[in-house]
Amino acid sequence: VQLQASGGGLVQPGGSLRLSCEASGFTSDYGVGWFRQAPGKEREGVICLNVISGRTYQPDFMKGRFTISRDNVKNMVYLQMNSLKPEDTAVYYCASTTKTPCRVRDYEYQYWGQGTLVTVSS
Repeated sequence: VQLQASGGGLVQPGGSLRLSCEASGFTSDYGVGWFRQAPGKEREGVICLNVISGRTYQPDFMKGRFTISRDNVKNMVYLQMNSLKPEDTAVYYCASTTKTPCRVRDYEYQYWGQGTLVTVSS
């Protein structure tokens, strides 16, 4: 199992960014979650998706600006982030879980990719 997150960078407040997670090596349904960790803060779950069913989950406090999608042919999961705020600045990670339906409890995730840094600043 391999996970690789990419797409981070510098974006101005109010801007958008799409992160990509390449996930390979799975033999059954699995979930891919996005997490983030801001400097000096604990890691928090953003959103997740079960790749076969397409079912998604997002904590209430995260709803509204971030969405998740997949391309099963390319083994890719995407995090679309809109109306970005400085407080969205963090290292973003994708991870995989065998849990169905997925939730964004990090202890349920077995494999983690390297993070990608998102900086929201003018």
